[in-house]
Amino acid sequence: MSDFNWQLIPSFLAAHQHGSLLAAARALGISQPTVGRHVTQLEAQLGTPLFERTGRGLVPTPAALRLAEAARAMEAGAQTLMRGAQQAQATLSGTVRISASQPVACFLLPPLLAQMRTALPGIQIELVVSNAVSDLLRREADVAIRMLRPAQGTLVARRIGQVGVSACAHRGYLARRGTPLTPADLLAHELVGNDRVQEIYRGFAAMGHPVGPEQFALRTDDLIAYWAAVRAGLGIGFVASYLLRHDPLLVAVLPDLPVPAMPVWLVVHREIRTSRRIRAVVDFLARELPPML
Repeated sequence: MSDFNWQLIPSFLAAHQHGSLLAAARALGISQPTVGRHVTQLEAQLGTPLFERTGRGLVPTPAALRLAEAARAMEAGAQTLMRGAQQAQATLSGTVRISASQPVACFLLPPLLAQMRTALPGIQIELVVSNAVSDLLRREADVAIRMLRPAQGTLVARRIGQVGVSACAHRGYLARRGTPLTPADLLAHELVGNDRVQEIYRGFAAMGHPVGPEQFALRTDDLIAYWAAVRAGLGIGFVASYLLRHDPLLVAVLPDLPVPAMPVWLVVHREIRTSRRIRAVVDFLARELPPML
């Protein structure tokens, strides 16, 4: 039965063991209607009744007795598998060096690394704050989190999501200067821009409003200094949208501004991707990082 719903089995076993839907629901920590629905769905899948509903509770049918024996064996096997997986995770040990950009390293990774410490207690993390792909090529990192897919054939990249970019400003700045309503309005505002990095300049040009360095009250390529300047109310800046979760005094402006999202890649060197501890870290990040983005 290829479409058999194995998730119904716990409710069936609890109902069989406790003799009523209410007691089964209490044992599982779910509602009585949910247990009843699971049992009904299982009966429909099997095409046979599993319980006789009586005033004294549930009386298992012969089919239920046979299923319960098989289900207990399945449950025991699943528990054995889980214990084996947990033991395998616990035996993973050693150091994994992760390279990430400043905002990712300072804002996204710390809570995830705390979770990773619980999930992979034998692994120590070395965190490298860097935007360069060269750190992987020179083996200065085992895993990199990057916004650009590397072109080098010796690196293997796995896309795990994307990051939106928002124009934003401090509430105090907007109270002083007003809120821009159109992209053209930005030209009348104080702006925080980059120094040598050209993305913001190209973005303005693409909107039909080419600007030069003199348009920006502050220019820096240091992403933490950039974020601090926007938070201080120096002007309107363009930052990863997830940063706005960290300061309620910062608000997004012009939500329809056509700023392309940035893809997020997990990158490893081809020769070390089969390492068990590195693979465990990559799988953890691939699972837990996307919801943070």
